[in-house]
Amino acid sequence: MDVLTEAFQWLNDPLNWTGRQGVLALTRTHLEVSAVAVAIALVVALPVGLWLGHRGRGATVGVVVANTTRALPTLALLTLLAATGWFGNTATALACAVFAVPPILANAVTGIGGVDPDARDAARGLGMSGARVMWSVEVPLAVPLIAAGIRTGAVQVLATVPLAALVGGTSLGTVVVSGFATQRYGKALAGGILVAGLCLLVEGLLAVLERVVTPRGLRSRTRGASSDTRPGPRRGRALPVAVGAPGGSNDPAPSP
Repeated sequence: MDVLTEAFQWLNDPLNWTGRQGVLALTRTHLEVSAVAVAIALVVALPVGLWLGHRGRGATVGVVVANTTRALPTLALLTLLAATGWFGNTATALACAVFAVPPILANAVTGIGGVDPDARDAARGLGMSGARVMWSVEVPLAVPLIAAGIRTGAVQVLATVPLAALVGGTSLGTVVVSGFATQRYGKALAGGILVAGLCLLVEGLLAVLERVVTPRGLRSRTRGASSDTRPGPRRGRALPVAVGAPGGSNDPAPSP
């Protein structure tokens, strides 16, 4: 039987969708582990990124240090955690959190650091404190980049959580691993299709949410920046490149 045909037959079998090891239960566990991993990454990376971007010093060093975690494969990190006694979904959440830190941190630093200096000066001229400038001016203006970093990190985590099945955890990766273990390659392919579909679905939902939380004025500015390809002068500090930045730039659109 063709592997692709076997995969679709497995997906069309209602018995494979119910029960403790069914697709629905595994999907719920997959999402729970992913949510924990993203939450850990947010708690670690977002405050540091906001502080580094607001401070304006040490931002590049902080992002470079965070990006060094990408040199360590997630599977290798899971193996190290297993060697120290951490197994299952807990180890997977910790490993995936490390993997999600770089995009969240880089986009937070770039978003805050790339705010127009004139906006900061105007806020300080109104007598705002440094903390109030950050939360009332810098963070709202940086929302598109910050949200894009969170979206990128979340989708990366969703695509990595299937490795939980290799260290005693449960996720949609369980379908893939059990399919290979029993030489039912159609089942393994079905698991891969489920993971890809879940990633695409969450990517779309987060993209919509990203647009909703972006202030209306910034939406129109982003559209204008993406449609204008003319080079222009850059203002402010040199910053790390953001991940998933809408329009590919955080600069104000050129005046007509």
